[in-house]
Amino acid sequence: MDSPDQTPSETNMQIPCLIKARTTKQLVVHGRPFLMLPAELHNSSFSSAEYMETVWPKVKDMNVNTLLGSVTWEMIEPVEGEFDFSELDKVIQGARDHGLHLVLLWFGSFKNGLSTYVPPWIKTDPKRFPRAKLRKARGVLETADALSVFYPEAMHADARAFGELMSHLKEFDGGYSTVLMVQVENEVGLLGDSRDGCGAANQRFVEAVPEDLIHFLEDEWDSLHPDLRDILTCGRSTEKPVFPDGSWEEVFGRGPRTDELFMAYHYATYVNEVAAAGKAAYPIPLYTNTWMSYAGDNPANDAFPVVAGGGKTPGAYPSGGPVTNVLDVWQRFAPSLDLVAPNIYLNDYDAACAAYRHRHQPLFVPEQRRDAHGARRLWIAYGSHAALGASPFGIDTVDSTASQAVARHFGLLGSVAALVLEAQRSPGSSVGFCFDDEPARPVARRWADLEVLVGYGFQVRARSLAPRAALTGILRFEEKVVVDRDAGLLATQRRLNGDETRSGKFAMMPGEDPDYGGFPICVTVPARTMIAELEVYVLESDE
Repeated sequence: MDSPDQTPSETNMQIPCLIKARTTKQLVVHGRPFLMLPAELHNSSFSSAEYMETVWPKVKDMNVNTLLGSVTWEMIEPVEGEFDFSELDKVIQGARDHGLHLVLLWFGSFKNGLSTYVPPWIKTDPKRFPRAKLRKARGVLETADALSVFYPEAMHADARAFGELMSHLKEFDGGYSTVLMVQVENEVGLLGDSRDGCGAANQRFVEAVPEDLIHFLEDEWDSLHPDLRDILTCGRSTEKPVFPDGSWEEVFGRGPRTDELFMAYHYATYVNEVAAAGKAAYPIPLYTNTWMSYAGDNPANDAFPVVAGGGKTPGAYPSGGPVTNVLDVWQRFAPSLDLVAPNIYLNDYDAACAAYRHRHQPLFVPEQRRDAHGARRLWIAYGSHAALGASPFGIDTVDSTASQAVARHFGLLGSVAALVLEAQRSPGSSVGFCFDDEPARPVARRWADLEVLVGYGFQVRARSLAPRAALTGILRFEEKVVVDRDAGLLATQRRLNGDETRSGKFAMMPGEDPDYGGFPICVTVPARTMIAELEVYVLESDE
């Protein structure tokens, strides 16, 4: 991730790639910017091409253009050194036949902090592939269902398998670009303890902290995420500390946050080894995802089981995974990844999106809620944070109510994708928001020019900030329809005024079923195209 920004002239535009666009990057497919409208399948869906034949039409009806699904190590290398991609090839061909793109999720050494997807020849050979140890009361060590990152054999085997997968993708799909990106591992980190307590881990822990980490923290102090700086200074100061030589506890102090930093460094270098092997074979965008920590900022979410995401301390969530307080470590020590992506279920959606734009990395949300609550928040990711895509999880079993919500929002986003991509190339030129059932606070932004409004269920009022402004009014408010999706061209269908502006007070983007509030005169028309242009004018005082 610390490699120089690429430009079209420097990049093989025949395969999917990320191209710099001001303060972010955009995904380019077949030489053109592409806005993913993605959804993620359940874990086992891609294991059966026959099952997927029932899914393709359903997701197409929801206006999804990209599906996320897993490719598992146990499936492609059931016997060491013998690879079988036959079922995966059928799945990729099925996606092509239905006009869909894919993001593949490599469930290799780690999935949700565990190692349940490694092949049988790894599961049953703990001497060659040792497991992590969880430190329990009275000095008891419990064997975790997770490989230890402190023994290199598993890392090398994973890297070889991932390299084979990417080589096969290049051969089978390089000319089609059905597969746009690949996720390396899934929600990495250690569950059940803040750090691995095996012998090799203990030895590393008492050795000197690697110089490259110390130099990085010192040289990049002002650019570090505030959550990391806060931990390194124990919340007492923003001044750069002086890091002494010594072991991890001697340098950073004793406690679970030091354990987490230790695990993050070693998980990042492990995943980077795997990613580098894949990148060398077929350099399409790679990322890893994050089981985010959750510290109870919304008490209503405390009833959810930890398996749904969250956890307040390292080990309750996977310790060493790329949460915000160690995100910099991942960005520096896993450079073969193009980005680190958050799975957003319980955390504040807008804040989580902003946090994972750290160091101007592009935002991708591989997992989020699939219900209407989650579907509304798609606009925040795309409109305010220039997301490559935001993906509801479990799309193949979604009920009709939620599928209608996903279809509605993705349908509208897809119709204006060219406009969204254009806005994403101009930082600050768009804002995405949503309102839930409870009363909402106004969204205030400064604009200089014509506004394109997309959506429903909101109003726009304008007020000039000029010192002599006496009146700010609506000059033009037009309902628009898309006439060229690829070019983003709009045509006027209706010129709106009168009741549709409450006599010039505001531009109304009504809901699909307006609430008249018991008023006997139906002055609010229902949403139609959900796209409009608004232009305002200002009169200055003569006094």
